[in-house]
Amino acid sequence: MQDQIFKGLKVVELAGVLAGPSVGMFFAELGADVIKVENKATGGDMTRKWKVPGESPTDPLSAYYSSVNFFKKVVFANLKEDIDQRWILDEIQSADIVIVNFKPGSAERIGMDYSSLSRINPKLIYASVEGLGRGDLRPAFDVVLQAETGYISMTGNEGESFSKMPVALIDLLAAHQLKQGILMALIRRGTSGKGCCVKVSLLKAGLASLANQATNWLMANHLPGRMGTRHPNIAPYGDSFTTLDGRNFVLAVGTEKQWADLCDLLELSEELRGMNNLERVKNRVELVSACDQRFRDFSSKELFPRLISANVPYGEILKLDEVLSSSVAREMILEEEQEGVLKRGLRSVAFEIFENGGKDLNYRGK
Repeated sequence: MQDQIFKGLKVVELAGVLAGPSVGMFFAELGADVIKVENKATGGDMTRKWKVPGESPTDPLSAYYSSVNFFKKVVFANLKEDIDQRWILDEIQSADIVIVNFKPGSAERIGMDYSSLSRINPKLIYASVEGLGRGDLRPAFDVVLQAETGYISMTGNEGESFSKMPVALIDLLAAHQLKQGILMALIRRGTSGKGCCVKVSLLKAGLASLANQATNWLMANHLPGRMGTRHPNIAPYGDSFTTLDGRNFVLAVGTEKQWADLCDLLELSEELRGMNNLERVKNRVELVSACDQRFRDFSSKELFPRLISANVPYGEILKLDEVLSSSVAREMILEEEQEGVLKRGLRSVAFEIFENGGKDLNYRGK
């Protein structure tokens, strides 16, 4: 079973908020025994109290906290108290992985740094999430990193206020980087028998994911501004439109064939039809306006099947309640009682593994 891939693997999670705990949940979903240690001196993970309006004030856990803390054994301890520290060190001595996100210098002061822990467990994989790095001691909250890695400068619409991604994007990117590092370390340990330290900074994780936006600048001196949902390299791609009955959608025209097929469907002018992608990017305002006028002549029930038949990529702009009511989303919903309250969330593991000529290992969560 896919959910037992890491059965027998022991993980001690000394991290809070989102990046570190989401790595812990990844291993927990796949069968590992994950012990989440929360600081009893501060009331535990700070996200326990990050509630949206409508959540019960008496519920000990916020929905935010629950999103990355399914399938874990939660214990409260104070790493500065001898009795608690001895207990944690005993757990770490038999652990495979420790996940931490200490402030700079904190791990060394309490003996929870890699050098100290590797002496009691040479096979330990020490996985550390760091903030801005290079001596920058500011608290590394996600919005700070979205600002300082350029994402906010590119998000939102020109002339309007800045926007950020509606999830903690940099935390999630760092978590994926850390998962990859841990998996590589596990493979290495399988041949060498030795543990190691895996580190990722939120700053570098954000930078590593700039992809074409970075190369557009490094190779062409193209400085991106706020473009909303639009793509700097392709048009019409990410541009949004509205149907006669008020349904909002985006196009993702990535090839010249798709553009020609869209022109046929909308009966656009020969001038527009003859534009190549670079010309479409340069004349985006005119192009989008022409498409928008034609799209408003169609109801969604009429238009969307036509786009499918023409093989023109589109996507409806759905609200979250619509998204989570889909059959695919319902298959990903997790349920678990946490501290006396039934919690529901989405599993973080999206991949599937097959063997024996394509037989599904049937992962459905723990």
